[in-house]
Amino acid sequence: MSEPGVRKIIHVDMDAFYASVEQRDDPTLRGQPVAVGGRERGVVMAASYEARKFGVRSAMPSATAKRMCPELVFVKPHFDVYKEVSRQIRAIFLDYTPLVEPLSLDEAYLDVTTNLKDMPLATEIAREIRARILEQTGLTASAGISYNKFLAKLASDQRKPNGQYVIPPEKGAAFVEALAVGKFHGVGPATEAKMKRLGIHTGADLKAQTLEFLQEYFGKSGPYYHAIARGQDHRQVVPNRPRKSVGSETTFMQDLGRPAEIEDGIASVLEDVWSYCEKNGIAGRTVTVKIKYADFQIVTRSRTLLEPPADKAMLERVSIELVRSIFPLEKKVRLLGVSLHNLHRRDEVPAPPQLTLGLL
Repeated sequence: MSEPGVRKIIHVDMDAFYASVEQRDDPTLRGQPVAVGGRERGVVMAASYEARKFGVRSAMPSATAKRMCPELVFVKPHFDVYKEVSRQIRAIFLDYTPLVEPLSLDEAYLDVTTNLKDMPLATEIAREIRARILEQTGLTASAGISYNKFLAKLASDQRKPNGQYVIPPEKGAAFVEALAVGKFHGVGPATEAKMKRLGIHTGADLKAQTLEFLQEYFGKSGPYYHAIARGQDHRQVVPNRPRKSVGSETTFMQDLGRPAEIEDGIASVLEDVWSYCEKNGIAGRTVTVKIKYADFQIVTRSRTLLEPPADKAMLERVSIELVRSIFPLEKKVRLLGVSLHNLHRRDEVPAPPQLTLGLL
């Protein structure tokens, strides 16, 4: 990966991050199947590798996970600890390059084409970063190295946990051709099902389609699919990508069946959202309410305002008006969420036009 003009991209992904932090900090959990989540009616936020052997995975209902693994140990999340560890890891990344694009607390892209240590091999940089993460945090990380973001992310899955994998330029196209489309980052379950209905099962099948065909069936995503099927991805590593939304949701211990309970639930959920906005000086004009019924059906209601909510009371009024659109309730509710979109810094919001009195 030293040819001139070839980018060197590393994707670093912590191994079972939340669960591994909990196992690190509580020796009694080591070697045990652990699920971070801790609520009977919630969902698994993260699963240790011991739990994954039983089929337990993130976003799975806790009750399902417990059936699959009766010995599963639930622990409550400690986000303050996860954020602190994430800051430690980010600091290590920045010793090598300023081009760090975090995807979440536990993964990031690094562009090390030119790097602060003048190391010629991206594989050696990845190996050194992983060793420093282990030394400073006691946690393992996996890494993928390639010439673009798409392939680097695919590569990081190949040697998990605690390994790394390289996809060099001469092998990129062949690697993609052999892969099932469901493994592609950016191809979700619905898109995967649509592709399979069209006879597209592998990267080779995707590569066989024309750009016009892919645009016809997948719209704006067509050119992206056309490119990645050939191992091409020209997206840059973008530091400090602006946050697009902020939200909070709660799964209640008992299903809510009365309108008053629903409205009280909405009011309690948006506390976290408004606190985050106030703390960070952020405002958002689009309010979205999420409702998950007892049968796991999800509906959302959104409204875009001319100006962002000026205070928590206004956010609460809009949120409650949105949730009232589902009344009368046909079935009970297990989860409620509130989120704000179209975010910008509050000090950057333009002032509303001033009304002036004209002379008659």
